[in-house]
Amino acid sequence: MHMVIYALVEASTHDDALATGKTVFDRLVGADPHAGAVFDYYVTFDEEDTSVAGKARWGELPTAAPVASDDGEDLLERGWEATKEEFERNLDRVKEAIDELSDEEIMRDEDLARHAFHQVGAYDGPTIFLYTEHGTGIRHRGQLDRLLKESEELWIVPADVHF
Repeated sequence: MHMVIYALVEASTHDDALATGKTVFDRLVGADPHAGAVFDYYVTFDEEDTSVAGKARWGELPTAAPVASDDGEDLLERGWEATKEEFERNLDRVKEAIDELSDEEIMRDEDLARHAFHQVGAYDGPTIFLYTEHGTGIRHRGQLDRLLKESEELWIVPADVHF
């Protein structure tokens, strides 16, 4: 499965932002020896030589944009809305499982109930769409707002990831 995720990075230029974003994505696919793989691979939107990912799958997206720009605001909104929707979808599944399933059925992972519990608590992976420059998933609005407030030159870098 493919999805677009976004790295929020401090940078003074487009090229620095893209390079820092790629470092984040390297960490998330396990290319950094001190990080575990969360995704299988990534393709940034500056890559032209793929026919199944990046631009070929999602169309044109900026390769990197200042968060304060129109493109940056659009990308940030996409990432936050996707994170929020995934959380709410999984939280609804958890609530339904608690209401409708026995403890034993939940323990057996009936209707993928335990999977939904796991996804609600996830720190990274397919339910998290925004990441800091340290590869940490942004899980709640307060965390995102704090990052936006504290950052001087914040850029957003999208990547198509496979999981």
